[in-house]
Amino acid sequence: MIFVLSIFSVIGCSNNVDKNNEDIDSEFPPSLNGLIIINGTEYQIERGGYRWERKKGLGTEVVQTDHASPYQMAEHIESISSNPNQKVEIMIEGNPNIEVYLWNEKGREIEIEQNDNQITLPSSKGKYIYEALAEWTNGTISYTFVVEIK
Repeated sequence: MIFVLSIFSVIGCSNNVDKNNEDIDSEFPPSLNGLIIINGTEYQIERGGYRWERKKGLGTEVVQTDHASPYQMAEHIESISSNPNQKVEIMIEGNPNIEVYLWNEKGREIEIEQNDNQITLPSSKGKYIYEALAEWTNGTISYTFVVEIK
């Protein structure tokens, strides 16, 4: 598993920025998948709202969705069971800048500190709703995942 992830990282890092942007711009809006890795196991994360733009002729083409919030999405997302204090690696195609937020019924509760797209799960039992907000040069996509600490 570590070998496969290493290969994925090397291949992802070896692409130059122009090729990366070319791949992203070939589909509008692009469908960029995301996943998280907890204790060596991969889990798909749910794509939510997004905003994407591109130059077209002399104008700009923009696509924006009005999507359910991560809190609302969590009602339909299966929770990932985990132990306290586990590391979670967030991997999203296209190498975007990622901010991670914890959600509650009122909205974004706090921004979660991360290091190299990794966060540490809380030590307390409970259900936690996370939003990974990914930002590229041409757009932003929200991804949601739910973790239940046993």
